[in-house]
Amino acid sequence: MNFNRNSANVTANGRSYKFPSAPTVVVCIDGSEPGYIERAIEKGLAPNFERLMKDGANLLAHSAIPSFTNPNNISIITGRPPAVHGIAGNYFYDPATKQEVMMNDARFMRAPTIMKAFHEAGAKVAVVTAKDKLRTLLGNGLDMKSGRAIAFSSEKADQTTMEVNGIANILDRVGMKLPEVYSSDLSEFVMAAGVSIAMREKPDLMYLSTTDYVQHKAAPGSDVANAFYAMMDRYVGALDKLGCVLVLTADHGMNDKHLPNGDPDVIYLQDLFDGWFGKDKARVILPITDPYVAHHGALGSFATVYLPEGANLADALKKLSAVEGIDSAMSRADACQRFELPPDRVGDIVTLSTIHKVLGTSRARHDLTGLTEPLRSHGGLTEQMVPMIANRKVTVPAGHQLRNFDVFDVALNHVH
Repeated sequence: MNFNRNSANVTANGRSYKFPSAPTVVVCIDGSEPGYIERAIEKGLAPNFERLMKDGANLLAHSAIPSFTNPNNISIITGRPPAVHGIAGNYFYDPATKQEVMMNDARFMRAPTIMKAFHEAGAKVAVVTAKDKLRTLLGNGLDMKSGRAIAFSSEKADQTTMEVNGIANILDRVGMKLPEVYSSDLSEFVMAAGVSIAMREKPDLMYLSTTDYVQHKAAPGSDVANAFYAMMDRYVGALDKLGCVLVLTADHGMNDKHLPNGDPDVIYLQDLFDGWFGKDKARVILPITDPYVAHHGALGSFATVYLPEGANLADALKKLSAVEGIDSAMSRADACQRFELPPDRVGDIVTLSTIHKVLGTSRARHDLTGLTEPLRSHGGLTEQMVPMIANRKVTVPAGHQLRNFDVFDVALNHVH
C-alpha cells in the first residue's frame, strides 16, 4: 500500500491525526526534568535546543500518573491515559492469578498505538527505544514484513532482523558498538539510529524513546547531565536539518530522593502494614519495579496496596495519611478517577510520597548495592511536569492543559 497524503485523517483511540506534511519525529527524553536543557544551554552546550526553544515552541506538559516509564511511553504512543490503554505501571499484581508480573508484554495493552493506525493507513513508521522491555509494547501491531515498519531497541541492536524488526545490521549502519544497558550510550544509540533511519528509510512517522540512566544519577547542571544534553543536542540538530517536524517531550521528571548523608529517604510501606494488620496480610506493590533496578533500587514515589479481606479501608487510609512524607493516600475508586487508571490493575489503596521521599516494601527486600550515587527517582506528582519542545511554532487550544501524551497531536495537528 502506498502512503496517500490526501487520505482522510487517521483515527487512533478516538483522536484524529493529520497525515504528516513532512517526516515527523517524536522524541521521549526519559526522565527529562525541566531545567536539564536550560542548564546545558546556559553553558553553551545546546545551541540547537536553544534555537528550537526560541524560534519553535517551548512548552510544559503534565505526564500521566504514575510518573513512570512504561505508563507514560504507552500513553504517548496511544495518545490516551492508562485507564484506556491498561498499562498502569512497569509491574503489577494480578488478583486473578495471584501473581506479581512485569507489565511489559503486549497482551496487557488494551488500546492500539498511533503507529499501528498510521501503518495500517499505508504510512511508513519507525520506533526505536533504548530498552527492549518497551519494544514489544511500542511496536505492537506493526507488520515488520511489510517494508513499512521498523521497531527495535538499542539494548538488543545486535540482534535485529528484517523479519522481527524490519531492519538488520543496525550496528554497522550506526557505527557504534552494542551499548551497555547502564550507560548514556544506550540513549545515544537511539538518537544515532533515528538519524540514520530518517536519512535512509525516510519514515513518515518515527518515535524515539531514550533511557533515564543519566537523570537517575545526575542533577540538572551537573557535568554528567550537561554532557548528555550536549550529545542529544547534536542529534536534535541533525534531525532538524533533515527537514523533519520534531517534537520532544519526556515521560516523567526526576528529583533527589535521599537524606543529607546520601542514603535513600524511604518509607517502607510493607513494614508499616505488617505492623498494622500482621505480617504479609497486606500486599504492597511498587509499579516502578522492572528488570533494570540498579539505578533506582525499585524505589519510586508511587505505590499501591492490597488490603487483607475485611480490613477497614477508611482506617488504613487515616493511618497512612498520618505518616510523614506521604503526599496523598486514597482509595482505588478515587485514585482511578483522579489519575485515569484502570481499576483492575491497582490496589485498594494508591499512595504517593512527597518530593524527596520514596516508597519501598520491606527494608530487607531492597538491594541498594547498585546505587553508586545518592538516589534520584520519580513516580509522584512532583515528577509530573515535563517539557514539550518543537522545531516549529505550535498553537495549543486556549484553556487546554497540555499532557505529554498530546505530543503526537501537537506534532501532527498543531505545528505550523
